[in-house]
Amino acid sequence: MNEDLFNELVAGFTEAKKYRAGRKAKLRVSRLAFEPVKMKPAQIRQIRKRLRLSQPEFADFLCTSVGTIRSWEQGSRAPQKSALRLLMIAKEKPALLLQWQA
Repeated sequence: MNEDLFNELVAGFTEAKKYRAGRKAKLRVSRLAFEPVKMKPAQIRQIRKRLRLSQPEFADFLCTSVGTIRSWEQGSRAPQKSALRLLMIAKEKPALLLQWQA
């Protein structure tokens, strides 16, 4: 192993150890997003209506079928994690998603 690379790794571990101990450290911390929270059918319907989209438009918008949207809103099926993330974005920052609407 290259000595410079080894020294860089050791320095990185030293900084991580300082950070974990609560001391000031020269590093950048990245956090991964938590699991998306499950939504009730009424919440999904509310998001769609807030965007002023019909079920077919909402299905097209989320790249899924009308049957899927209908089943989410009736509670017979629940959205998967990827769809839950999109629904959360639509709920919290609708303008972000609507900018890509054709």
